[in-house]
Amino acid sequence: MSTKKIRPYDQQGVAITCRSFTEYARMFSLDEKLIQREVILDIAAGASSFTTEATERGNKSYAIDPRYEFSPEELIPIAQEEIQVSTEKLTRLQDQFEWSYYGSIEQHQQNRLASLRLFQPHYESDWSKPERVYVPGCLPNLPFENNKFSLIICSHFLFLYQKQFDFSFHLESLLEMIRVCRPGGQIRIYPLVTLSFEPYPQLDTLISLIRSEDIMINYIPSNLPFIPSASPVLCIRKNDISNKLSE
Repeated sequence: MSTKKIRPYDQQGVAITCRSFTEYARMFSLDEKLIQREVILDIAAGASSFTTEATERGNKSYAIDPRYEFSPEELIPIAQEEIQVSTEKLTRLQDQFEWSYYGSIEQHQQNRLASLRLFQPHYESDWSKPERVYVPGCLPNLPFENNKFSLIICSHFLFLYQKQFDFSFHLESLLEMIRVCRPGGQIRIYPLVTLSFEPYPQLDTLISLIRSEDIMINYIPSNLPFIPSASPVLCIRKNDISNKLSE
């Protein structure tokens, strides 16, 4: 019996993504209780509208990406081009993906464009503010103080680009995310596969190095079927030591 070979996704450099609040909620298995009144950080957020929509829902939400050094006039065309390029790539590989959520390659593209349309005015209004919510920066050096965020999410960056970023980068990045996470807060990362859709080969080693009595680690199912592997969500919880002492 022959097994169909999975073809890798061809990507040079890091793609700029455009995903919606609903996609994030399903991808990271977020519920309303988890994200209500939280201080949220979206890492490698690209031109996704999650921060826009989370802000509209009353959350204090930040996004970080190195491309936020670009003005709106520079960034939006880059995102538009990426949507077109990624759609062409997905079209060539579409038999590998699970389309029950998006329905079709055309609808997938329309979702990306809709997310970008929500992101654009929010990014434009934020661009000239002295304290921005779209912060230029990247892992493994986040420009935030310790214990700032109660929920940190990172979509389609860590592990995916394992040929471009080595083991040390991933370890430093996880430790940095833990640093800026509040006690009692959590970090969620998805997916845990490479661009070849294979499990990140050094994940167990990474987990063993970050594990401590102050950290709880588990895996939860993602509710966004799409990629050609059933990747779970990595959930890192930072224990609230004060609560533990009062028990």
